[in-house]
Amino acid sequence: MSVKKAFQTLLAPSEGLYKEKGSKFLSKAYPVQTEEEIKQLLASIRKEYYDARHVCYAFSLQAPFLTERGHDDGEPAHTAGSPILNQIRSFELSNVLVVVVRYFGGTKLGVSGLIQAYKTAAEEALLKAECITVEPKERYQIILPYEYTGHVMRWIKEVNGVILSEDKTEAYKVFIETPLDKEVVLKEKCEPFGDKIEVVKLS
Repeated sequence: MSVKKAFQTLLAPSEGLYKEKGSKFLSKAYPVQTEEEIKQLLASIRKEYYDARHVCYAFSLQAPFLTERGHDDGEPAHTAGSPILNQIRSFELSNVLVVVVRYFGGTKLGVSGLIQAYKTAAEEALLKAECITVEPKERYQIILPYEYTGHVMRWIKEVNGVILSEDKTEAYKVFIETPLDKEVVLKEKCEPFGDKIEVVKLS
């Protein structure tokens, strides 16, 4: 089971540039949430830089469990994706994608030269980025009769919760997001009402 914890990510996309022996390494760093979002970003970048020799990348995702991956895109094994990923780790970031687009300058850099180039390009983008701390949240569904709405709204405020949505089709249901470890507090508040108010942890 993965343990939720706070992590650092990017506030907004950032860019960098590194040049070596005629080759240009354009780096782009993005805050991301899912692998599907990463796929869409990569497709867009490949379309924009269709004439580039290589589009290499690495990413780190925090949830639902730690997922890290790098891709060399035709460069010698572990000369691009790995150094990019190592920079993400060095900056202690999660939910981040870093892409380095290479335009070949006519001179081969060798294995060590490529590793240094992709490392430096990734570093340039991350150095320019503004980072934020993301505090993990939990989600709950609360089922209640309408006459107890006032009580529940006070509880939500007391646990620093946020209402995500409401469902009034049958019994009144409210979906909320709170900081971690509020389940016991919410269920204790329900006890005086017996089974009339139900709290269900969703995530």
